[in-house]
Amino acid sequence: MTSFLNRIARPALIAALLASVAATAVYSAQTIRTAQSEGGLETGMLPLFNASVTGAYMAGRQALQDLRTDEAARYFYEAAQADWNNQILVERAFIAFAADGQFGQAASTAKHLLDLDAHNELAELIVATEAFKERRYDAADSMLEAIGQESFTGVTASILRAWALVGADRKPEADAMLDKLGATGLDDFLVFHRALMAEAAGDTDKAIELAGQAYDAEPYVARIVEVYARMLANAGQFDEAKAAIAQFEDQGLSHPIVSMVRDKINAGVRPGIFAANVQIGAAEMFHGIGVALSRDGNPDLSLVFLRMGLYLDPSADVIAVALGEQLDAAGQHEAANIIYDGVPATSPMKSNAVVHIAQNLDAMGDHEEALRRLNNIVATDPTDLDAISVLGDMQRYGEHYEDAAATYTKALELTGGEKLSDWRFYYVRGISYERAKQWPKAEADFLKALELNPDQPAVLNYLGYSWIDQDMNLDRALKMIETAVEAQPQDGYIVDSLGWAFYKLGRIDEAVTTLERAVLLRPNDPELNDHLGDAYWKVGRRLEAKFQWRIAGAMDEVGNVKERVAVKLADGLTAENAID
Repeated sequence: MTSFLNRIARPALIAALLASVAATAVYSAQTIRTAQSEGGLETGMLPLFNASVTGAYMAGRQALQDLRTDEAARYFYEAAQADWNNQILVERAFIAFAADGQFGQAASTAKHLLDLDAHNELAELIVATEAFKERRYDAADSMLEAIGQESFTGVTASILRAWALVGADRKPEADAMLDKLGATGLDDFLVFHRALMAEAAGDTDKAIELAGQAYDAEPYVARIVEVYARMLANAGQFDEAKAAIAQFEDQGLSHPIVSMVRDKINAGVRPGIFAANVQIGAAEMFHGIGVALSRDGNPDLSLVFLRMGLYLDPSADVIAVALGEQLDAAGQHEAANIIYDGVPATSPMKSNAVVHIAQNLDAMGDHEEALRRLNNIVATDPTDLDAISVLGDMQRYGEHYEDAAATYTKALELTGGEKLSDWRFYYVRGISYERAKQWPKAEADFLKALELNPDQPAVLNYLGYSWIDQDMNLDRALKMIETAVEAQPQDGYIVDSLGWAFYKLGRIDEAVTTLERAVLLRPNDPELNDHLGDAYWKVGRRLEAKFQWRIAGAMDEVGNVKERVAVKLADGLTAENAID
């Protein structure tokens, strides 16, 4: 379940939960967030450390910021060992261990921190989670009871405590505690977890009722759809289960787990319960909060929560992929690929994981191996739309335009080509055709994309710019680009298109003003600087024109702009060297 922030996105609750993070032990004056600030700890505390500790601390700080969690754990632990009673260093060490998935080390270090600071909530949560994993539910309950419900960590601890109570066959107490927590405004969020708890406790009717409420509130969240459809089908309500999934898929949405459940239901097979034990249920809680923290800009703490989820349920491939995606976002592609490689070949998430591996290989420069892996996926499963889409994109980025167009055609054959979401396949296939110099096919695809999504700014911009560049449909093209700029006024490329349209139409003063804005929005882009240089030349600002051309040439890594501006720098702008 990945919509925690959406569920609590009310000002009072954001203030009480997310903003309170800065005032609790999770992000208190003795936590990682303070450690990463430019002041405070850097200037006030480090002078108290010796040089070797300071060096290890600073290296760990940078490593954790980059999500190089293995290095962060090593550096922070090295610093902490040099001063084992320093709360700040010990806290950094256990957070880094947890973020790296070294849960045994994280828990033992957190226990030592609690000897130093008995009220560190995140340390209490880590230690309680270890007890929960070991099915010591009463011990987990006692630890978690000490954490209040006022902070972000406290809310998390309260839900984990409810799961511990369910595990200890004390579900009425869990319900009473969640009633109290729900009274703070979290009812909408808690209903999904209440459904899973009811399922784990064997109360099928209550589980379906609560899951139905979660589904009615958010019918397009994959995890909620999966769980609700499972519960319905397990109860023999196959038609209702099919309808729930159909509503999700009719929006052009898909997810490997939902597809797997759908296939079982269509075959008349009961898909099995989701929360087969309380560890699975609690892991899903950590998963949802971890993804929410990532979206809220807290990647290091997000890793801690995702790792806790995977610790409780090592078979949760959805969590593993989310963890890999978090590492991907930080540019830690090799570490992410280790996670993806660990997804079993029998998992519905394996194809998704291999697609990510291919994308990472491409990002690391191994384009051919990336293409090979994607082609293998598509050959194995020609209906894997995600793999086909990524393969087409990768072919396009690699300038294999005809291959890309053929791949996007396969995607449209799968989707039917008439859904709202299909605009993108027409758009990217249109780009591929245009780059392959097959303009009639490109134009037809751009127009079809606009038929499906009339105000899509990227399509309006690309088609409008192409028409302007070919001196076609100039008035209509200008209106299209103006519409795109209204939708995305901070997009330098789209603003550049408008400026170039003015230039081509002879409205040079407007072109200069608009192209200047484009360059401010996206500085040092060779095409944009080249356009502005041409406009400056037209209005007699020759020195500024040459300055922009020099920038364009210096920034061009491909070479085509560099070659173009070299002639203009030598001869000025002439009819022969002007951009067509």
